[in-house]
Amino acid sequence: MKEARKRVPPKKDRIGPVLERLAVEHADAKIALTFASPLELVVSVMLSAQTTDVNVNRVTEKLFVKYRRPEDYLKVPVAELERDIFATGFYRQKAKSLRGMMTMLIEEFDGEVPEAFNDLLRLPGVARKTANVVSAERGAPQGVVVDTHVRRISQRLGFTKQEDPVKIERDLMRLVPRESWGRFPHLLIWHGRRICDARKPRCEDCPLAPDLCPSSRI
Repeated sequence: MKEARKRVPPKKDRIGPVLERLAVEHADAKIALTFASPLELVVSVMLSAQTTDVNVNRVTEKLFVKYRRPEDYLKVPVAELERDIFATGFYRQKAKSLRGMMTMLIEEFDGEVPEAFNDLLRLPGVARKTANVVSAERGAPQGVVVDTHVRRISQRLGFTKQEDPVKIERDLMRLVPRESWGRFPHLLIWHGRRICDARKPRCEDCPLAPDLCPSSRI
């Protein structure tokens, strides 16, 4: 591993080629959640915690027919909302967060999802990752989304040595050009799903191996 790391250029010289090659390899990379409005987006991202996007999409296909406005989440008994999102896991906490968020949207934002990043962070159940996803999908990324794929691949590429998501994001914001903050996470997420597996990375099929990835096994 140490020998391999000596063969690659500094990370500041690699980030451009990494972005270019991944953009070619994963030209179709985009958010996997299905939504048609800012409200559906933030709900989908909240529900995606500790489950897969595929699973969330199965749930929201019916959920978004029944719940179209913030008021809809509040007019049903909490037990009914819990049943409707049960399949996403942690349904009690998620239902509590959803109802808290909808209450704040109605009381403070005229029922609309705010655009300001700090306002998003005030919403119950919305942490930095969720706020980053929502901002990026609205075309105004305020940071770099860090999920399990972004963390793993950024570490393998030598872009960060951190484990804490906030510190990883800080490293990536310094390295990745701002105009790529929204695109970069999608590329790494799809690369992680298709090639750079957590247990068995397919280095032989990776466009970054061996000259751009210090962790390459070839």
